[in-house]
Amino acid sequence: MFNLKKIKPATYEIPPEQGMRVPGLVIATEEMFENREIDQPLQQVCNVAHLPGIVGYSIAMPDIHWGYGFPIGGVAAMDAEEGVISPGGVGYDINCGVRLAIVPIEFKNISGSNKDKLLKKIFEEVPSGIGKGRKNTPELSDKDYQQIIEKGSRWSVEEGFGFPVDIEHTESHGHIEGGDLKAVSKHARDRGKSQLGTIGSGNHFVEIGEVENIYLPDIAKQWEIQKGQTYVLIHSGSRGFGHQVCQDTLNTFVKLPIIRELPDKQLACAPIHSDLGKQYFKAMAAAANFAFNNRQRILHFVRIAFQKVLEIPPEQIRLIYDVCHNIAKFETHNGKKLCVHRKGATRAFGPGHPELAPIFKSTGQPVLVPGDMGRASHLLVGLGNPLTWCSCCHGAGRARSRHQSMHEWRDKHPIEYMKSQGVQVLANSYRTIAEEMPDAYKNVDSVVLAVEEAGLANRVARLKPSLVVKG
Repeated sequence: MFNLKKIKPATYEIPPEQGMRVPGLVIATEEMFENREIDQPLQQVCNVAHLPGIVGYSIAMPDIHWGYGFPIGGVAAMDAEEGVISPGGVGYDINCGVRLAIVPIEFKNISGSNKDKLLKKIFEEVPSGIGKGRKNTPELSDKDYQQIIEKGSRWSVEEGFGFPVDIEHTESHGHIEGGDLKAVSKHARDRGKSQLGTIGSGNHFVEIGEVENIYLPDIAKQWEIQKGQTYVLIHSGSRGFGHQVCQDTLNTFVKLPIIRELPDKQLACAPIHSDLGKQYFKAMAAAANFAFNNRQRILHFVRIAFQKVLEIPPEQIRLIYDVCHNIAKFETHNGKKLCVHRKGATRAFGPGHPELAPIFKSTGQPVLVPGDMGRASHLLVGLGNPLTWCSCCHGAGRARSRHQSMHEWRDKHPIEYMKSQGVQVLANSYRTIAEEMPDAYKNVDSVVLAVEEAGLANRVARLKPSLVVKG
């Protein structure tokens, strides 16, 4: 169906045709094209190439799967003056992202009983599940929202949820400029007002495990990561606040005349410099800053759980990095200002990039790639590849839908199965666990090998999960 042409290792081009303004670019191995469900997301790659102002390529990462408008695992850069901004290129969960922290204890030295206690304590401290907020906690006021927008995650640190050094280890220092509370509906504010410090539902999680392998010892040493250490991986986003921002915007954008020029109405968009385009960016930036604060607070409560169970001081649990997955950001590439949409994709700046904190300028940016809860997650280092606008994959990517996975595990025992694989799982619903079983995902080892072969990022460490709280 697609005239794929291999142009570099693990890099394929789809020539432009039928209204595509740019070619498609797919980062993948040959084996990945054997998946019979690849055609639909590849068609979305071609659809995205129709957007006005797109430059370079419409890009797909090896974790690509079907999404709203854009494929999940999609990247597209728009000319900042002539291009458009599309909520489908960001997604409903604005600034869904991941943060990795290292705990100063070897995982093997945590007793079995303490592992049980730790998992239960995290489950208690960090609410999970659809719509769940924090009980017995003051709801966010408009004044609080204004602080979130103006300061990003620094606001939570100032409120006692973390430490100043955490900010240096967060993408964009935990703050996307340009947010405006006036661009956000009351409904969105109401949905988010009790949800800071909560996981949410679906594929969101808190994962505890062991640094299983080190691939780049020099970089691992600079980041103070050692084989056998305990790690914490947190995956969450902007909860109902960001979801409503996206929905509010789509309700307006789908009525715009530009929709008639596009192959899919889910690509609804507006010129970046139009009033509606500016309005969306202001609201999206507000939601992105909400998400930074959300993950900052989740880490705080995880630190508290370690302190209560293992008596490890919170300040000794070091944040390595926090990355965005679903975002549109203004960046300069090759001297040109672009609006880079990354939906289910991660920024992967290389060594020397001016935005990176000093510790990462000599190495390149940490790239976090969570896999499924049974196999592994990965820590990589970005190489700053200009072909993908310095972007990389964001995870393993789904191999089957939630419905398919639920059907597959309906009459089985997923919790007992995971325990037999050495992984303890807690969640608010049986359905969440069934939908998130390892065989619902691609093998993350294959995904990261593809981006390494393509020259987007290199593997630093492999992380093996053992304790998981699922959304």
